[in-house]
Amino acid sequence: MATQKIPRLLTPDQYLERERNAEEKHEFLDGRIYAMSGGSPAHSTITVNLTAEVRAKLKGKPCQAFSNDMKVSAESGRLYAYPDLSVVCGTPRFQDEHGDVLRNPRAIFEILLPSTEAYDRGRKFERYQQIASLTDYVLIAQDRPRIEHYARQPDNRWILTIVTELPSSLMIASVGCELMLAEIYDRVEFAAEAEDDSMPEQIRA
Repeated sequence: MATQKIPRLLTPDQYLERERNAEEKHEFLDGRIYAMSGGSPAHSTITVNLTAEVRAKLKGKPCQAFSNDMKVSAESGRLYAYPDLSVVCGTPRFQDEHGDVLRNPRAIFEILLPSTEAYDRGRKFERYQQIASLTDYVLIAQDRPRIEHYARQPDNRWILTIVTELPSSLMIASVGCELMLAEIYDRVEFAAEAEDDSMPEQIRA
């Protein structure tokens, strides 16, 4: 959800030192840092619903979920991000003794915002694909029922599945988790659909 660019190039170590002493969250992309924007009521509601649903489905399984307070790093060191939710199976592997940068997520969930949707689909996803452990990338719309699931194949291709009906569910086999859309969008009110051909603003590094 990075929106405000701070015009200074930093190394990953400089970013982490600064971030650990900051009052606000920032993401790191190719040496630049971006202040995190606040979410909408729909974004907040979906985040709570998603966390509760994933936590319930993972109970008793060798996987665990981490909230958006946990940073995730691409193996190139060119991205540090705060996914809305991430899932690890087995033992979590952290970057260092601080335990605030996860290195081996299996699934990452992002709830889309108009201002950062292009970023989540583009440059951020490109960096996420560098994480060897990552098998699933899930994008959740907040303005309508729509979940997009990118699943990594053995040949490193990504296959997209889209689910749009509230009575439907999405199965993420790698973590043994079936998500019900009605639960993810519980208490979310959608505005009347309108034609909008405008492009969302993309973050530029």
